Amino acid sequence: MPILENGLKGTIITGIAVGIGVALVAPVVIPIVASVAKPLAKAAIKGGLMLFERGREAIAEAGEVVEDLVAEAKVEMSESQKEVAAASEGEGGA
Repeated sequence: MPILENGLKGTIITGIAVGIGVALVAPVVIPIVASVAKPLAKAAIKGGLMLFERGREAIAEAGEVVEDLVAEAKVEMSESQKEVAAASEGEGGA
């Protein structure tokens, strides 16, 4: 069948045949795809929201840790400055 092998490749007849085939199959396929795609989309959105919330919590916890470290560093700096001041007063007064 040389006509089917070479004659229909890339012709308008092939395009029309594919178009008709899609038009006939689409009413059956679209509801099936939609019924599967909607729950998958909802699950993906739920997963994304959960991941977003966990990320916010992790960032908040990391911020608290940094704030605690900064506060501890400030306390240590003020204590060391007090020690230096006390040592210089002790040396200066003697």
